[in-house]
Amino acid sequence: MECRVLSIQSHVVRGYVGNKSATFPLQVLGFEVDSINSVQFSNHTGYSRDTSFLEMVVDIIQELKKANPSLVYVCDPVMGDQGAMYVPENLLPIYRDKVVPVADILTPNQFEAELLTGRKINTEDDAFKVMDLLHKMGPETVVLTSTDLPSKHGDQFLVALGSQKIVKPDGTSTSQKICMDIPKVDAVFVGTGDLFAALLLAWTHHHPKDLKAACEKTVSVMHHVIKRTITYANEMAGPGKRPSPAQLELRMVQSKADIENPAIVIEAKVLESSH
Repeated sequence: MECRVLSIQSHVVRGYVGNKSATFPLQVLGFEVDSINSVQFSNHTGYSRDTSFLEMVVDIIQELKKANPSLVYVCDPVMGDQGAMYVPENLLPIYRDKVVPVADILTPNQFEAELLTGRKINTEDDAFKVMDLLHKMGPETVVLTSTDLPSKHGDQFLVALGSQKIVKPDGTSTSQKICMDIPKVDAVFVGTGDLFAALLLAWTHHHPKDLKAACEKTVSVMHHVIKRTITYANEMAGPGKRPSPAQLELRMVQSKADIENPAIVIEAKVLESSH
């Protein structure tokens, strides 16, 4: 059966963010993509969204799940980062009480995971407790796309964590937990979160019970796209100059081969499976 994706995100005319960041890689990986553009901008920006839009998304998901119970909904609960919210606070209860319960895959950063559960993350153990709480709220797969946890490889690396709940035929469940150390890049990119969520959707579809493989491919594609982008941006900016936001637009089309068949450059470590 052909796979279709309904992508509800913002749209930009130029560059890669929102639907522009998600559509091309999904198409390259064999998915038909239907887009609903929540807003249209000439370029990327951080405008706030209102509660009625989120509630409408929840209604759409519930209707679609009635028609197709095997539908997979990926939610990136974009609310803030580094301890600060960049959306109105009244969106939090809607994400927590309405959006997360209908999500199958959730991709928060550490701060968003803390907001959704009301629990702080100071250790890896805290992070997995928070992810277990998020599983209980609905999603079977949770990936903390970035955390402030220290990497064993030093401060040039970012720690990402994932947890996938697998329900066995007898009704009991186990979870696969993984950890990844991702090299940090000294530049600000826009649209990477949207690309991450799209790739994770694609690769979890191709590897439904193997979070390790899905995350390795997702993060490796990200690495190739970002590396190609930073190399190009530095060439365009010239020696000693910092690249402009325009020069740092993701080199998406140029990365088509990497999106289709990424060389695995970042490996995920499987931690103990818990019951």
